[in-house]
Amino acid sequence: MWCWYHGAPFRGYQAQALGPTVQQTLLEAMAKNGLHRNPVASGRTDAGVHARMQVLSFRLEGSLPLEELPARLNAHLPSSMGIALASLAPPHFNAHWRSLMKEYRYRLLLGDDPAWAPYAWQVKVAPERLHEVLQLAVGAHDFSAFHAKRSAVRERSISSIEVVEPRPGLLDLRVRGDRFGKYMVRYLVGGAVAVATGAWSKDAFAEALAGGAAVDRPGEVERALAAGLVLWSVEYPAADDPFPATARREARGVPRAPPFKED
Repeated sequence: MWCWYHGAPFRGYQAQALGPTVQQTLLEAMAKNGLHRNPVASGRTDAGVHARMQVLSFRLEGSLPLEELPARLNAHLPSSMGIALASLAPPHFNAHWRSLMKEYRYRLLLGDDPAWAPYAWQVKVAPERLHEVLQLAVGAHDFSAFHAKRSAVRERSISSIEVVEPRPGLLDLRVRGDRFGKYMVRYLVGGAVAVATGAWSKDAFAEALAGGAAVDRPGEVERALAAGLVLWSVEYPAADDPFPATARREARGVPRAPPFKED
């Protein structure tokens, strides 16, 4: 299933006692339709983080037709969350373990824009400076200095980072990689903003990437706000991908309004 959600009402994806979470809300809607399998998510998102495309895999029980699944679930979901598409996947498909690449997008707001203010971090930075700094993160690193200490220390690879200005005053930081540690994108963005505003040096940013767990972030490096981050898309091997290119381009059922709007 292709699930989208706005992160503000939820304490992240993963079910927890303090709730509400995306997983708990989804399980309640599924139970009302006679479905009791716990879906496997492509990855967890933190409290306040949005998802334009969260992929979920599970075995469909009973006689509910697949084509009716989105409408039946959406009838029991809040307006901040929905199922865009449901598709039959290969028997061995696993939304988490079979993913090859994820794209996260982080929005920065350089001025005043009421439509985007709830979904972006408002800062004053030069786009070209951000791009220059973030290119240092492209490639394979352990990124330990840029994710939560409880995340596993392992080599991860970022294939590209683009800084796009889809409209004046709005920056779209597009980060593509194979795996991401907890808070990793938010710390990378926070570190790049610290360099771009002069609170941290470019050399120190590079040293933190090279030094991994041996280097601590200085206090000037702020973790970027959760409200600006969107899990934009998840990619799979062509033979396994339940959502072909046409479905991804059209993205029917996904709201166009911020934070998902693509100019």
